[in-house]
Amino acid sequence: MMKHLLFILVFIFSCNEKPKDILTISINSSDVIYTQNSQLSLSCEFNEVNIDNINIKYYLNDKEIKENILLSNSKLGTNTIKAQLKVDDFILTSKKNIDIYSDTNPVIFKYKILNEYSHDISSYTQGLEFFNDFLYESTGLNGYSAIKKIDLFNGKVVVEKYLDDKYFGEGLTIINDHILQLTWKNKIGFIYDPNSLDLIDSFNYDKNTEGWGLANDSKFLYLSDGSSKIRIIDPKTFLEIDSIEIVTNTKKIKNINELEIVDNIIYANTYQSNKDVVLMIEKNSGKVLGLINFDGLRDKVKKHPELDVLNGIAFNKKRNSFFVTGKKWDKIFEVKIFKE
Repeated sequence: MMKHLLFILVFIFSCNEKPKDILTISINSSDVIYTQNSQLSLSCEFNEVNIDNINIKYYLNDKEIKENILLSNSKLGTNTIKAQLKVDDFILTSKKNIDIYSDTNPVIFKYKILNEYSHDISSYTQGLEFFNDFLYESTGLNGYSAIKKIDLFNGKVVVEKYLDDKYFGEGLTIINDHILQLTWKNKIGFIYDPNSLDLIDSFNYDKNTEGWGLANDSKFLYLSDGSSKIRIIDPKTFLEIDSIEIVTNTKKIKNINELEIVDNIIYANTYQSNKDVVLMIEKNSGKVLGLINFDGLRDKVKKHPELDVLNGIAFNKKRNSFFVTGKKWDKIFEVKIFKE
C-alpha cells in the first residue's frame, strides 16, 4: 500500500497537480450535532481509497490526537481537525472544521421592573457600568460620541466629555481605577480618570478587530467585535490572549454587543436581534446558559423615529439589581431577573 501511495505521489508532483483534494478526512459519529460529549472516529481517504490510520497523524487545533476522540476537552464553537500523511519525503495535509455546541438548552428568564429613571433620549448607548455609586455611560455615532459620569439616583449628569468627531464611541469598562472606552473602527481605545473623565492615555487593539462591547472580571478584559466571539485581552498589554465562541445547543450567536460580567456569567446584548434579549453566557466556555426575555420593555419608552434596540446592561452590587436601557431610549429601568 505504501509503495502504491508513493508511486501516486511521485506522479502527482511530477505533473504539477495540486494535491489538496486527494487526501480527505471522514468523521464517523452517532451524533448529528457535536457537543463535548460526542465521540468521533476519524479516517482518511487518499484518492478515494481508504488508508490505514497507522500512516496518518491527526490533530485537533494543532494538538495531536488519536483517531478515536471524545470532545470533552475541546473548546465550544469552531474547531479544526487536521490529518497529515507522510510517505518518504512527501507530506499531504487535509483540514476539516467542525462546530461544537452546548449540551444543554438555555434557560428562559424574565424581568420585573423595580424602578424607572430618566435617560438622555439623544444617547446612542454603547456601554453602561456602575463604579463607586456612579453610572458611567459610553455613547456612539460620529459627532455625538461621548463618555458620561451620571448620578442616576439624583438625576444628574456630573461630567460629560465628547470624543473627536472622527471617533464612533463603543463599549466601556472600569478596571484598576481607570475607565477604558472602545471605538468602533478606529482600532483605538481611550483611558480616562473616573473622577474627572480627563483623558489619561490611549491604547490600540488588534487591527483586524472592531470594538463593540467591553467588560472585565478584575483580571482580564472581555471584548466583543460583532462576531460570535468574545476576545480575552490582557489589560496591561492590550494583546489578545484567548477567546471564547458563543454557542447554544443548536447554533453560534453573532452580533455580540454590550457586555457586563457578574460572577462567572457574561450578560450580553445582541445587536440587530429581532427580539430584545440578553444572553447569559458561561464566562469560561462561551456556553449560553440562559436568555433574558425583555419583551415589552421597549413599549414603555417614548416612541420616536430614531428609537433603536435594547443595548446597555449594568449590575449594581449594592442594590443587587440590573439596570438596562437602549439606544435613544428616554428611560433606564432597574430590574430583577427571575426564571420563567
